Parts: sequence; C-alpha cells; structure tokens
Amino acid sequence: MSSASPTPTYYVIFCAVAVTVLKAVNEEVTEPYMDEPFHVPQAQAYCNGDYWTWDPKITTPPGLYVFSLILKKIFLFKCNLSMLRLTTMLSLLALPIVLTPLLSFHKRERPPSSVTTPLLEAVILASFPLAWFYGFLYYTEVPSLVSVVSSVVLALQGKHWLAASLGLVSCTFRQNNIIWVLYAYASSQLMALRFRRAPPDVKPTAQFHDSLALEARPVDLIKSILSVPKVLPELLPALVPYTLVVAAFGAFIVWNGGIVLGDKSNHIPAFHVPQLYYFVGFATAFGWPALLSGKGGIVSLGHDVYARMFGSKRNMLVTCLVSAVMSLTIYKFTIQHPFLLSDNRHYTFYIWRRVFLLHRLVPYLLVPGYIACAWAWYLRIGHDQTLLQSVLLPVLVVPTLLPTPLLEPRYFLIPYILLRAQVKDVPLWGLAVECLWYAAINGVTMWVFLYKERAGVGRFMW
Repeated sequence: MSSASPTPTYYVIFCAVAVTVLKAVNEEVTEPYMDEPFHVPQAQAYCNGDYWTWDPKITTPPGLYVFSLILKKIFLFKCNLSMLRLTTMLSLLALPIVLTPLLSFHKRERPPSSVTTPLLEAVILASFPLAWFYGFLYYTEVPSLVSVVSSVVLALQGKHWLAASLGLVSCTFRQNNIIWVLYAYASSQLMALRFRRAPPDVKPTAQFHDSLALEARPVDLIKSILSVPKVLPELLPALVPYTLVVAAFGAFIVWNGGIVLGDKSNHIPAFHVPQLYYFVGFATAFGWPALLSGKGGIVSLGHDVYARMFGSKRNMLVTCLVSAVMSLTIYKFTIQHPFLLSDNRHYTFYIWRRVFLLHRLVPYLLVPGYIACAWAWYLRIGHDQTLLQSVLLPVLVVPTLLPTPLLEPRYFLIPYILLRAQVKDVPLWGLAVECLWYAAINGVTMWVFLYKERAGVGRFMW
C-alpha cells in the first residue's frame, strides 16, 4: 500500500505548527542559548557590515550568517534573536520540499508538479526530532541538511554543475559536508550506470558489475571494483564540477591548517570507531517504524536477519569474527569526551551514564545488537537497490563519523535522513506510526526544553 496522494493539507499543518513552536521558543528562551551566544553575535556583526571580526570559538564556516544577511537584504529582516531563528525555521519549512524529489526518486515515481504539495512522507521525515528541534534555534544543522539534500537531488537529476555548486554552499555550513558532495556524485553515477540504455545503432557500452543487493556475495564487491576502469570514460565528464569543489576544499584545509575553523583544542580529530556503532543504534531507535513496516513485518525481518547472522556455519563464523573485531575496537578506541561527561543538559549525558557506564561489559553486550541492526537496514533498503547503492552510504559515513571524538546526535542527522529516504515502500500505517513516534519525541523534548528549566543547570536539549 503506497502513501496517500500529495495534498497541501499536511504541509499547511506542518508550517502552522512550526510557526507556533517558534513563537513559544522566542517567548520562553529570550536570550541566546547553548551555541547561540557564539552564532548570534557573529551574524549580527555580518548584518552590521563587519565581515572581518571572527569569534575564534566558532568551528564552522560563515554560511549561516551569510544566509541571514541575504534574508535581511531581501526582506529587510532585523538581525535580532527572533529574526535569526526565523532563518533556520525557514530552512525547516523548505525541508519537505527538497525531500519530496529525493523520496520520489527512490520510489521511481514522478514528484508532484507543485512545490506547495510535498509528499506526506516528506513532511513526516522533515519532522524528524533532531531536524525539528534545531529548526527553532540559530544553529547550522537544518540549513546544512537542506543544502545537502538539494545537492543530492540535483545530482540524481543530472544537473551536476548546479549540484556541485550547491554542494560547495553546503560546505559553508559544515566542513564535513564535502563527504556528501562526493555522495551526491557517486549515487547519481551508480543510478545512471544501472539504468543506462544505449541507442539501437550505438555499440553496447562496457559492462559494469553491480549485483542486486540481496543476491550479492562478497566476491561481487570485488568484481564491481574491478569493473570500474571499464566504465571510467562514462564517469569522468560528470566528475569535473565535483573535482573543483574538492580542490577548493583542499585549498581551505591548507589555508586553515586543518578542517576545524576555530576552537581546535576541543575538536581534535580522533580514531573513534565506536561512533559508527552508535549511529547504527541511533538510526534503529528512531527509524524502527520504517524498518519494521516491510512485507512480513518484524517476523520476516527478524528471520532474515537471523539467517544472515547464524543461518549457516559460514555466517556464524563471520558473525563471531566481526563481533570479536568490534569488541576489540570498543576496547581500544572508545572515547569519553570531556563534554560528554560534564554537560548534563543533553540526552547523551544520561544515555552514557545510565547505559554504557552501567557495567563495564555493557558496551560489549551491545555488539550483537549493532550487527543485527546493520543487517536489518541493509535488508530493508536492499530490496530495490544494487550492492554498491546499498553500501555507498555506510562507506561514506565512515570518514564523516570516525574522526569525531564527541558522541553528538547532530552528527547523525544527515546520514540518517539519506538512509531513511532509501526505504521506498513504507505503507500508510507505517508512516502513521513514524509520525506519531516523531511527534511524541518532539512534544516531550520541546516541552521539557521550554518549561522545565532547572536552576543552576539550564534547559535540557539534544
């Protein structure tokens, strides 16, 4: 059963609720909070024409401030706190619009003809708790997400120069979006290779090996890699604009002396392997309605996951070996960042203390769960994808998350949205459950943030 036909009603409700929440945030949180004390003065300096003053505590490029400056010039906005937060809320309102063609592409459906009628699924996905929450504070997360998704959509549509340009813009919100620029290119090329058709009078093009995900074996991955040189001439023309973006990013790294713009002492890259496992757990905790809504439900998915892990002696051996390696990486590379241990205004503070520090064996006992969740996502998105299409996102998640020493849910936002968008057949009841799940989390989190401020501690947030 597919989702309901597009209608503006869902989007109107989404916008109305967002405006109401922003009003409540501005009424209750009248002073810049958490990271806003860094972002707001910097944006106000830009609004005043001072483009050379820079707060060294800010770690991201000035894309957010330039965005606010553009809105000020066009709509004559003031650069006070309320108007600056409107910058991010407008990005949140744009999110269903840019998610609609991405979801339609994965569904192999034509997107709605009007931008005022985004898909119901796009509206629900735009209410994903982290995107929703940070859509009302002056943070970089939502504008960054919107620019990345737009870049991916344009690349899939074959508009590579425009996609690369928007990818460059996305890097002005967050530096590691350079990884998603590469994702935009690679995902578009994998799709083009899969569905290419040569005209009848043209010599057949070189064969590219990319098996269907659920039929693939490990040897198929090797065959795919070995077949890349055969199709390289087809891949290079579209690569040019993305190469220019990568070159510009490399020049920035050389000029800046590293990827972090400021406050380098608290953002030293590290080899944080368990971060990958946390993401798998995070994606499953939030995305379980979509994950379990496939044909056969939880019983069928559980059976398939069990078969992949323990269905044969080979599978059992591989699962044991992977578990051993993961346990070793947890032992050697778990990082307890000072911010994680000291700041009790975030979910991660309590999750870390009440789950991971409950007993020294707990992190290792979670390993089979991580493996099962990873297989569940692979099986769920692999029904209508090739092997390379299914592993591309996990591969590019590695350089995004591996160097980050802090367990921070915001880092998971973009990869989660891109992963969830690949689940193409969520039925209407699954969307309803997902909507209620997101709404419950959003309601509780926002209510506590606004109305349960603790004396001497502050407001609780993601």
